[in-house]
Amino acid sequence: MIFGAIGVYLVEHKHVGANITSLGDTLWWAVVTITTVGYGDYYPVTLAGRLIAIIVMLSGIGIVVTLLGVFSQKRLQHVESKLKSKN
Repeated sequence: MIFGAIGVYLVEHKHVGANITSLGDTLWWAVVTITTVGYGDYYPVTLAGRLIAIIVMLSGIGIVVTLLGVFSQKRLQHVESKLKSKN
């Protein structure tokens, strides 16, 4: 998230028409993007910024999927152990 924010800042802050012009804007954008909230108040306008945004978005999805997978696995192990103890 931090590297994505810094990368977007470096490619966007001097671009004409960019709405991400400060480090604070990029940090807010990165948090909103990685959590998949996506308010749309800040967004990259350059090709490089959009490519970085894709990586940040996929990272957010990957984090959620990983956490759900770990939670599901633990829950399944708990249910299986209960079934084994009944037999």
